[in-house]
Amino acid sequence: MEPVLLKNIDQPDSHRMENYIQSGGYRGIETALKLKSDNIIEMIKESGLRGRGGAGFSTGLKWSFIPKDPRLPKYFLCNADESEPGTFKDRLIMEKKPHLLLEGLMIGSYAIGADSGYIYIRGEYTRAEHRLEQAIEEAYAKGYLGQNIFGSDFSLELHLHRGAGAYICGEETALLESIEGFRAQPRSKPPFPALAGLYHLPTVINNVETLACVPSILERGAPWFASIGPSKSPGPKLFSVSGHVRKPGVYELPMGLTLQNLIFDHCGGMRDAKAFKAVIPGGASAPVLTVSHLDTPMDFESLAAIGSMLGSAGVIVMDETTCMV
Repeated sequence: MEPVLLKNIDQPDSHRMENYIQSGGYRGIETALKLKSDNIIEMIKESGLRGRGGAGFSTGLKWSFIPKDPRLPKYFLCNADESEPGTFKDRLIMEKKPHLLLEGLMIGSYAIGADSGYIYIRGEYTRAEHRLEQAIEEAYAKGYLGQNIFGSDFSLELHLHRGAGAYICGEETALLESIEGFRAQPRSKPPFPALAGLYHLPTVINNVETLACVPSILERGAPWFASIGPSKSPGPKLFSVSGHVRKPGVYELPMGLTLQNLIFDHCGGMRDAKAFKAVIPGGASAPVLTVSHLDTPMDFESLAAIGSMLGSAGVIVMDETTCMV
């Protein structure tokens, strides 16, 4: 599969705006601004894009829950508080391709009618924070953020909010409390953020990788995105692989490949010729799998069927020397 999210990731200064534009960046938002918001939301629904932060909820459906009243202020938030152990894919996007995230957030904001956005970033991600600050400054300087973007009626003010290291802020309503200046404690639901989110106004909250998928859908179309991987879990997926493998790192692959394929073909197998013992497939919150599960496809439905979950796709591999206690 050709890289989509990690396209040109290894090029020098891939984080700079001019390089992102030269490689086709910001074509998605240009396309979006020629469409009605309902058409964009329907396109995201048709693509089958599901949240990449853990829950796997339909992104287009989440956007459609926002009230249509144009008089009602709305917010669009990016949850960049990547704190799940074994997960580091969002950090790579923010450090290497911050403009991809900005473009996805811009498209989402336009689609729901929001003129104010926030990126809530993990407090320990200082390099990613610096790269995002730089990217936001570049976007404002070129007129890609602020008033009348691309000469349209769409305006967006974007704010970067740094967290203080609390794991609970990965939960979307605790994140809202933190931005508002309160203790990061999850709210009772309902009401859900789509009706009463930031400052009790309609709010969408999406993960970094989720938003990074959006520009390519606008540029290439929903059928293209839906054709990648399983029909119920389509699109490119970033897998953070760590532990006792020869080649740990972030891999962009279609969902549906097996654990066997991921660990032994893409990651080079076990380190130091040790025997495989177990794997956590979706971050530390996911139940552990053993050798009998290596033929399981890495997608939402298949992992749920055996009692685990894809989660954040933070794959932690353990060899025979690991004590499970």
